[in-house]
Amino acid sequence: MGKSHVFEEICSAKRRVNAEVLKQTVSLAVEIAREGREGRKIGTLFVVGDSGEVIKRSKPLILDPLQGHPNESKQIENPDMRETIKELAQLDGAFIVSNSGVVLSAARYIDAASDSLDLPLGLGSRHMAGASISQRTNAVAVVVSESSMVRMFDDGELVSEIVPELWMIDGYRSRVEGRIFTRRDEDITVIGRAE
Repeated sequence: MGKSHVFEEICSAKRRVNAEVLKQTVSLAVEIAREGREGRKIGTLFVVGDSGEVIKRSKPLILDPLQGHPNESKQIENPDMRETIKELAQLDGAFIVSNSGVVLSAARYIDAASDSLDLPLGLGSRHMAGASISQRTNAVAVVVSESSMVRMFDDGELVSEIVPELWMIDGYRSRVEGRIFTRRDEDITVIGRAE
């Protein structure tokens, strides 16, 4: 089973974002989780879709390193952009990705409201921000944790976990609630909520 089939269920049109852009984003998130940067594990957050509303509910932490660059250069599938994102992922803050695949902004602080969220214990502020923004907008959040796990949030809920196979341990217990499915490729495992 190829990666496109592995990601097919979690990156479907039911997410209300461009499924191909979401696949590209999840693929990049898995690369970051697996590779880290300069010998260390890093975490980051991608918010995909509903970018106008996401921009309104966030603010820059630093001067935006992507501002002023042409959209053609900031496409998520562009290999140069992907390498740039891997470098910028070492900074705090989120990446905002439009439905057309343009990485609009980096190092953004996401305004998070946790009062109506029900997340599993042990997930940090990056996960809280991802869940919150996915609940308050039509965006999907993809979170890379420093433990090399990639989690996806939609409508404020954890809908999938992606575990690079290298880090998969026997007996791993998923935090995805409800009926789940598991898909494996040679180097990753995707655990998602069955709809």
